[in-house]
Amino acid sequence: MKPETVTLIERPYQEIVDDILTAIVGGVVNEPILFDIKRDLYPLSEPAQDIRSITGKVNSQQHTFLKEIDFLFNVGSNAVEWDSKGTLPDDNSTFYVDYIRPTSRSPLTDINVGSVTRTLSEAIGREISTVYQQINLAYKSGFIDTAGGRSLELVVSILGLTRKTKEFAVGLATFFRDANSSGNVTIPEGTLLSTAKGEIFFETTQPRTLQQGQVRIDAPIRATDDFKGEDGKVAAGAINQISQPLAGISRVTNFDATFLGTADETDAELRLRAKAALRALGKATLAALQRVVLEGSGKVTEVWDPAAPPDHRSEVGTVILLIEAEPERFASLNSAVQETRAAGVQATLVSRYVFFKPRIFVTHSPALTAAGKLKVAEDIKNELQAYVDELGSGAAAEGEKLLQTIKGVDDVSDAKIVDVVVWKSDLGKPAGESLVDTLVTAVQGTSTDETALRTALAAALATTPPLVPTSTRIPDRSLLQSLDGQPATDAQIETGEFQIVAQVDGADGWVVLDLNSEADIVLQEQES
Repeated sequence: MKPETVTLIERPYQEIVDDILTAIVGGVVNEPILFDIKRDLYPLSEPAQDIRSITGKVNSQQHTFLKEIDFLFNVGSNAVEWDSKGTLPDDNSTFYVDYIRPTSRSPLTDINVGSVTRTLSEAIGREISTVYQQINLAYKSGFIDTAGGRSLELVVSILGLTRKTKEFAVGLATFFRDANSSGNVTIPEGTLLSTAKGEIFFETTQPRTLQQGQVRIDAPIRATDDFKGEDGKVAAGAINQISQPLAGISRVTNFDATFLGTADETDAELRLRAKAALRALGKATLAALQRVVLEGSGKVTEVWDPAAPPDHRSEVGTVILLIEAEPERFASLNSAVQETRAAGVQATLVSRYVFFKPRIFVTHSPALTAAGKLKVAEDIKNELQAYVDELGSGAAAEGEKLLQTIKGVDDVSDAKIVDVVVWKSDLGKPAGESLVDTLVTAVQGTSTDETALRTALAAALATTPPLVPTSTRIPDRSLLQSLDGQPATDAQIETGEFQIVAQVDGADGWVVLDLNSEADIVLQEQES
């Protein structure tokens, strides 16, 4: 679920009552007005005597704004006047205004606390608010992240899962870091453990992260469905096998005996187990990873994994996919791969991307508000992103069109690009001598004895690092060129006579904009 869809319909009780009272006295209810952060004043469609309330969205959440703090009623302009120091609606969102008409002829005018009109309105509003709450509860009960209790049990039953009760043995398993590993090591929920000969199985019920420098960590475990009751009770030290090897973990044990649980499985634990079951449905195979990339409109061109030939072999517990996909699809593809990968396997997604960061100097119209200046910078970023998104594989980003795009933004009177920083994706180019050179060096000076040759070659192959890509960037100024293919000068950059070439190691790639609207765009007011 997305943040904006967590709640189907949200109408707070007080907001409903205010709308009812405003309608009863002949006012205007929920007049929609589009908020633009560049403006302070928003005229109303009809003459108003006063504003009763304003509601809208703040950080995508429903919000009721406060009169005299967030906004004022500008009588002379018959308009809503927002205070820049108060809370403002989200930019480009709609806010809703309730106000009283000065010519209202409603026979009901007393809406003070305790009046018959207000008491009846509050009673009706309470019932309407309760209906909204019930609608939301029914809506949330259909999703694994928001359902609870019996509703959650019905949702996960689709996967064949039932809530584990206190009849299942529980305990703690201690995971130890591999001495050769570094960085954080994540132990997912649902990691399967067993006794030495696999007689009894357990699974972790919560995720744990072994931090950099930490050598061991405890994780709660529970007996699996086949080992209910007394069958799940084992002695200390009996659990010492990990069914699926975890990168960065050398061994596991339980320092204390397992015992029958004292409480049923919680909603949070059941959710984690259900999500682990969903990931397992994909089998977490290399074919499954390639499938999710294909389903996301991407294409896998090369794969590095531990079972591949030497030139495409990665470390144990890792897999690397080189894909061809538009930059805007990359985040969703990476998310899908991470959800599908096997527990404990580090999956890395890379693509042939050329990243560029322009440094821009902009002159804008006078009298813009502080928020308006930020909006101009954000509009520049969005327009540049739209231009880059239209470029296909191998298409260069042209400096002249970048400048035209910037100058085409509202309230921009002039602009120039003062510098461009360029990187490319690291696709694992060999560092140092090639594999052939390494083998030649290894056999030089070795006798013709077959055993000695085998030993030398084995040692060379064992010590030669795999030539694998990484998810890092490599600075490459050579991709910033003039229109004739030569390195671009500072003067050519300022006049837009340059291009960012979409080539990564001799193959077509995609240009990607890396721009921070606040740090990389300098705004200056036009002199009057």
